[in-house]
Amino acid sequence: MTAPTDARLATAAALDAFAAWAIRSTAGRDLSLTTAATLATLDRDGPQRLSDLAAREGVTQPSMTALVTRLERDGLAVRGDDPADRRAVVVTLTDAGREVLVSRRTRRAARLADLLDGLDPEDRAAVEAAAGALSRLTQSARGAS
Repeated sequence: MTAPTDARLATAAALDAFAAWAIRSTAGRDLSLTTAATLATLDRDGPQRLSDLAAREGVTQPSMTALVTRLERDGLAVRGDDPADRRAVVVTLTDAGREVLVSRRTRRAARLADLLDGLDPEDRAAVEAAAGALSRLTQSARGAS
């Protein structure tokens, strides 16, 4: 791995600051960040063992059990037996859970689109030109974790 240049560090810092702002300001107040992340993981990667979901989201198994209990109560996820190991629990996103994610993503996209509209045309074009590279960066990061 090569040493980061000042330009790479500045770009990384700008991306980090934007990501932190975007998470805080566009997340909404309907779900906690952990809840939203858990639903997004189930949506993106399909049903997960409860223990694996806890590890992926960086929480303890008892915390994930409590979260899944709330998700079930709210109709956003369901538990079932793991066909490969009946002792394990598999968590699956429901259609209602998927609808919550779509609604959140739509609101967030609209908020970010409004911000893009506020940029001068040159800056907006630069952000739009970077969108493909940012998508590839995200996919690369997901594959590395």
